[in-house]
Amino acid sequence: MELGPILGYHAVLFIAHAAAYIYDCKYIVTNETETVFTYRGYGGKFKYLTNWNFIIQTVYFGLCVANDLCGSNVRPSGRGERCQLQRWRDNFLATVVFPLGMFVVLTFWGIYAIDRELVYPKALDKVIPSWLNHVMHTTILPFLLVDKFLVYHQYPSRKAGFVTIMSLALLYLTWILWVAYYANIWVYPILKVLQPHQKVVFILAMLVLFVFLYLLGEFINKTIWGEERSHAQKKKKKSS
Repeated sequence: MELGPILGYHAVLFIAHAAAYIYDCKYIVTNETETVFTYRGYGGKFKYLTNWNFIIQTVYFGLCVANDLCGSNVRPSGRGERCQLQRWRDNFLATVVFPLGMFVVLTFWGIYAIDRELVYPKALDKVIPSWLNHVMHTTILPFLLVDKFLVYHQYPSRKAGFVTIMSLALLYLTWILWVAYYANIWVYPILKVLQPHQKVVFILAMLVLFVFLYLLGEFINKTIWGEERSHAQKKKKKSS
């Protein structure tokens, strides 16, 4: 596909996500004195994985725009080498952006379907507009799937992928456990109602889900771009 439509797609998503995030930071508060840093107590909005994901998705589409304008979109079947910007984009999508985006969508709506009070209490409907809720928890799934169809991403080694995604998961887990210990705030109501042994099982299940979603992204990439992956493997063998 020509660069124009791809650049347009990435630019629209970057602008839309940036605007939505600015709106969220400025207007989604529970009182006039609250800020993004003090929202619902210690840690502000930065204690929510949704906020982390919101920032990461926005940065990713901004990186895509920068790469479309100044970098490269080299495929293994073509000529030339990937520039550093394209390498960052590919690795970021593979190891963080796609698995985290899928995780947020699937866990949010999965728990919501069982009991919304455990993840998104009804009281939030008066605080967060429906459109913003869907930007944070719904639309990223189709946006990332379309991006995978439009753009070839070269995945890193599976070991590197696992190390990166598990490091991110453990970093966030450490953060929310610290918030619970230091401020007595369980970021998500479901963690508050679970018994200690149930928390352990739940957290382990979420870590397994992270790994599965990384493998799912790798599988989708292989299914769509199988021929390109074959070229990449041939080039790797020749260079080794």
